[in-house]
Amino acid sequence: MSKPIVAIVGRPNVGKSTLFNVLAGQEISIVKDTPGVTRDRIYADVSWLNYNFTLIDTGGIEPDSSDIILSQMREQAEIAIATADVIMFIVDVRQGLVDSDAKVADMLRKSQKPVILVVNKVDNFEKQMPDVYEFYNLGIGDPAPISAVSKLGLGDMLDEVVKHFPESDEEEAEDDRPRIAIVGKPNVGKSSIINKILGENRLIVSNIAGTTRDAVDTVVERNGKEYVFIDTAGLRRKSKIKEELERYSIIRTVTAVERAEVVVMLIDATEGVTEQDAKIAGIAHDRGKGVIIAVNKWDAIEKNDKTIYEHTRKIKEILSFMPYAEILFVSALTGQRVNKLFETIDMVIENQTLRIATGVLNEIMAEAVALQQPPSDKGKRLKLYYITQVAVKPPTFVIFVNDKELMHFSYTRYIENKIREAFGFKGTSLKFIIRERNENE
Repeated sequence: MSKPIVAIVGRPNVGKSTLFNVLAGQEISIVKDTPGVTRDRIYADVSWLNYNFTLIDTGGIEPDSSDIILSQMREQAEIAIATADVIMFIVDVRQGLVDSDAKVADMLRKSQKPVILVVNKVDNFEKQMPDVYEFYNLGIGDPAPISAVSKLGLGDMLDEVVKHFPESDEEEAEDDRPRIAIVGKPNVGKSSIINKILGENRLIVSNIAGTTRDAVDTVVERNGKEYVFIDTAGLRRKSKIKEELERYSIIRTVTAVERAEVVVMLIDATEGVTEQDAKIAGIAHDRGKGVIIAVNKWDAIEKNDKTIYEHTRKIKEILSFMPYAEILFVSALTGQRVNKLFETIDMVIENQTLRIATGVLNEIMAEAVALQQPPSDKGKRLKLYYITQVAVKPPTFVIFVNDKELMHFSYTRYIENKIREAFGFKGTSLKFIIRERNENE
């Protein structure tokens, strides 16, 4: 079940980044008093009560003139409308209601998406409520007064946000067809790959029940089995600004990856693997998805006997945080190895849902500990008592130890490598949770 997406929209200086950071629980965006400085992190995972959701900061308005601000706010709103389940529209009680707020409110109202109107900088509820009421004029429902800086009113605001989350979709729960997101930089050939897959397979295109977004997912039937491809190439942007386009493609990627089980990361063979590829791959890795790296336009590369080796080495070097990813060299143009893609998807899904018996895991761990002694610090040595698998997608393991502090990242990686040696787990990340327990328990 994918997590709902909540997007933040609003003019410069209304406190979008401050609110984003408070909800994310960490300083992620840069907050300064100069409009247009929100640059780096675009999304964060947020928990409220029993709800988990992905928060997206649509960000980046450069103040030049009111015309430009309005056009960029419209773009923000378009991104939010296209990708979010719920939109938080932030306004500023001190500046009051301005013309561009009203115009963006019109767009949001027409979108039929749930919109929570958030009035920020309300530091004194008693005194400032009359100013909050002015925002009823926008016609998008009750304003929720908050102060992001003082952390006032956030609980009531989040209660309103989560009311609009889709009920845990029964249809989606029953729909066990594998969901595959094809992601990558603009112009890397995402549409071409999907078209090639469609050209070679009988196709049913449908809006799948339980998908709350505008994307039309594509269902492909192959060897009697159905696969759902999530298209991230859908919306074409007119934006000339490279940075805007990059931000936009990352937002699209986050929303697609959220809904997928397997992510096919397309890389352009003629360009090689880039920093933006690493960012996009990082999103899939953070979310514990199955990952296949497909190097497209392979037909356009002059080859000798070392070409595949060289390309593989470069990819593994730059994407060193995901050594488990499967790598395929394909061509959307000629169809080279496109069929192999399905075999690889099947294998990755199998590994994502693989369960290992507790007895076997503990044997592997005991052997690993015997081969390489656990680390110690100030005379105290790490002891590993017990390991068990608690979840799939991604396979998640809990290791009980005597002292969490002693379980260094490198030793966890060592145990992971031993489990991979035994079971492969190709194409999927593994998650480890370290718990302490007393020796006497």
